[in-house]
Amino acid sequence: MAKAKVGKAAAKAAKKAKANEKQAKRETKVAKKTKGKEEPEDDLEAILEQAHKVTEEISTGPPSRRANSTLTACPSGNYLWCIGGEYFSEDGKAHFYNDVYRYSPEKNEWRLYTSPTSPSPRSAHAVVPSPANGGQLFLFGGEFSSLNQTTFHHYRDFWVFSIETKSWERIETKTSPSARSGHRMALWKHYILLFGGFNDPGIKTKYFDDLWVFDTQLYTWKQIEFGPTARRPSARSGFSFLPATEGATLHGGYVKEYAKGKRVEGKALEDTWLLHMNPDDPLKPKWEKRKKVGYAPTPRSGCTMALWAAKSTGVMFGGVHDEDTSEETLESVFYQDMFGYQMAGNGRWISLTLRKQKQKGKKPQLTQQKQQKGGSDTDVDEPEQPRPVPKVAAATPGAPTDPEQTIPLPRYNALLAVLRNTLYIYGGIFERGSREYTLDDFYSLALDKLDRFVCLKPCDVVFAENDDSSEDEDDSDDESDDDDGGSESEDEGEDGSEGEREKPAPKAKKQIQKEATPMETDEKSEPAKEDEVNEGDDAEVDELTKQAQTFLGVSKDTTRSPEETISTPLPGETLAMFYTRSREYWAQKAHESSDNRGKLLRRDGFALAEERYETYKPVLKEVERILEEAGLDAEEIKRVGAAGGTSSGSRNRR
Repeated sequence: MAKAKVGKAAAKAAKKAKANEKQAKRETKVAKKTKGKEEPEDDLEAILEQAHKVTEEISTGPPSRRANSTLTACPSGNYLWCIGGEYFSEDGKAHFYNDVYRYSPEKNEWRLYTSPTSPSPRSAHAVVPSPANGGQLFLFGGEFSSLNQTTFHHYRDFWVFSIETKSWERIETKTSPSARSGHRMALWKHYILLFGGFNDPGIKTKYFDDLWVFDTQLYTWKQIEFGPTARRPSARSGFSFLPATEGATLHGGYVKEYAKGKRVEGKALEDTWLLHMNPDDPLKPKWEKRKKVGYAPTPRSGCTMALWAAKSTGVMFGGVHDEDTSEETLESVFYQDMFGYQMAGNGRWISLTLRKQKQKGKKPQLTQQKQQKGGSDTDVDEPEQPRPVPKVAAATPGAPTDPEQTIPLPRYNALLAVLRNTLYIYGGIFERGSREYTLDDFYSLALDKLDRFVCLKPCDVVFAENDDSSEDEDDSDDESDDDDGGSESEDEGEDGSEGEREKPAPKAKKQIQKEATPMETDEKSEPAKEDEVNEGDDAEVDELTKQAQTFLGVSKDTTRSPEETISTPLPGETLAMFYTRSREYWAQKAHESSDNRGKLLRRDGFALAEERYETYKPVLKEVERILEEAGLDAEEIKRVGAAGGTSSGSRNRR
């Protein structure tokens, strides 16, 4: 009996041990499965983290040669931020950038920041700093060009760059300003003010005079409406727009004037306005035109001012005065002088000249100050105004003893920014003969001393020796003649083109040059390869994008026959729209291959149109995607697709 009980107990224990063994095996299997699942999740998190990681690297120097980028004083530290820009290489190709550089004056060091989430490459955009949330840079608009400059896309996207995290975030709003370039933004309290700019879809440049306000707390855009009799600035681009206690100060700019039966003429604007913001209702501001008081600059374009906040003064350097002397000749004068606009009170212009070294107790500045006090309140040119700056000598390894030898080369569209009491100047464009040179030198100037410019990086551009430059020294004596009658035909806009720069030139340099024919590059020589939009790795997607870019270029070709134009569908066109536009053409084609009449003939014509449309449909979809990413809405896409012609002026004259 006892043995039987022992046997049962042993069998029971063995059964229990077997069950435990099975359970342990199950747990081991589950653990293995769970471990296998957790590892990919961990990997996924790592991949996502890596995808959003911002890379930082020390640059060997300033950004590469470029124009129409932005140089902005940091709102939360002693740094400069340079974003985007464009460069036109010697082979006529357009290159656009979306990189972000930071300059540290204490270390004389540039750092490059790269973020996977960032705006597309662009130029002629606008950036405004805000001290909120550890410092932010708001960016709106700009433009992008295909490699061969056969088409241009203007953006209407809005981004914010966090200075703390060095990362970008796109801001989506229900309403926003239209796609544009060459506009300006300024910050008043927590409101971003945006004015003007231009849009060039390919056939005519349209300039804007609208004013928008963005609330950085509510993240909403509002367009300001003015009455029909209200005084306000005219449409323009490439102007100065500086924050002021009352709101913002606007000066100058550029516009092309179109008149029926006449050729297009560029005009440099020299008016100054104060935008009075209403503290009780920011959506009800008022424009006030300022009188020209003091020692004002001569009419010029390509000279956007930077804010010297410590003195409530806008600082201007350089610029260009272009006079259309005939249909083919453009006479240009380049400047390297400086002016300041004191925004306090009713506003006053002053000339900023380097202080000469002390000589037997002489005080040259006293005479200058007396001249400034005697400024006129009218818009009449003053006798001293057309005063050229002294001749600049070639750069030498050692520091020049004469302060005037340190003045940078004459230029326009230079990047300016002021940190504390120091002005920084980077790059710009200089022209000699028919050549344009994009500069890459970097200077600083202590505005509270005005003793000498410091060259932080010399220009590395090599200049052609045989340019048609017309550099007669005698021309410099006649420069005052150019300042009397050229205000109606200035030709330099926000948008810049490139090439290379030359040896240091004399003062304000007069040149006579042939006006370049717009878009003279062979638009059909190569497919337009854009730097911007396509990240697909698939070969078919790449090929489709290439076809779309080629299509954009060919659609701008004015040498196409009427048959090619009418038989090719356009971006934004439905099959019905395409057939309606080309119905007669397809009926004629159908009649050539059949004897049908009436309804049957129309049916055959529609079938041919449908076949043609389906052939182009994938390419049209890709074209529409490219234009949508450029910020164009449906109506704008249709206008771009139907433009069919090149711009009436070069990129450098908008």
